[in-house]
Amino acid sequence: MDLNSILRNFVVSLVLGLVTGTAAPVPAPSVHAIAQAVDERYNRLRSLQAEFTEIYRGAGMERTESGTLWLKKPGKMRWEYRSPRDKLFLSDGKDAWFYVPGERQVRRTAVKKLDDLRSPLAFLLGKTRLEKELQGLSLASDVAPLAAGDVVLRGVPKSLADRVSQVLLEINPEHWISRILIEEVDGSVTEYRFTNQKENMAVPDQRFRFVVPDGVEVVQGELGP
Repeated sequence: MDLNSILRNFVVSLVLGLVTGTAAPVPAPSVHAIAQAVDERYNRLRSLQAEFTEIYRGAGMERTESGTLWLKKPGKMRWEYRSPRDKLFLSDGKDAWFYVPGERQVRRTAVKKLDDLRSPLAFLLGKTRLEKELQGLSLASDVAPLAAGDVVLRGVPKSLADRVSQVLLEINPEHWISRILIEEVDGSVTEYRFTNQKENMAVPDQRFRFVVPDGVEVVQGELGP
């Protein structure tokens, strides 16, 4: 399973105005304006909670999982999977952990060594600029958004350019990122859909700390699916 970590900080008005009578059409916002607006929304957040659905397609298979995501400044994240089975991927900003309840091992790696598509998401809050992080950022006019009124942007993340061929971001009219679609150079696709996004919730730091269960061995190295 090729799991993910990607991009932060976005906001702006996506006015796809309903024009009435003799009113002049409202010009479509520029990529720069959209990116700036999304940046502004996420930069002012201290924490974010959302429900997520993760869809992976590759190697002749498709897998769908879902759960709850928490992000908190600086660089903390917790992906709590509930369906089809429980598992946990979290980072306290220094170390990242992957654990499946009931297993006898938990995997740990330093965040700076983490090669996971989910990891950049931890830095969405507070400092990322879309136009800086995504090369060739443009409107993906050939891609239909999942929801009417949304806008889809396309770019290539500089930090993952050797692994990712393109990233699509679907931005809703409230300037939330509602979907991230990551196409890798090997042809696999990982898609994240976010709903029920809540900003600046009180999230204790303990939620991002992993306590090793009794009898569970800590294994250093790459994190798993």
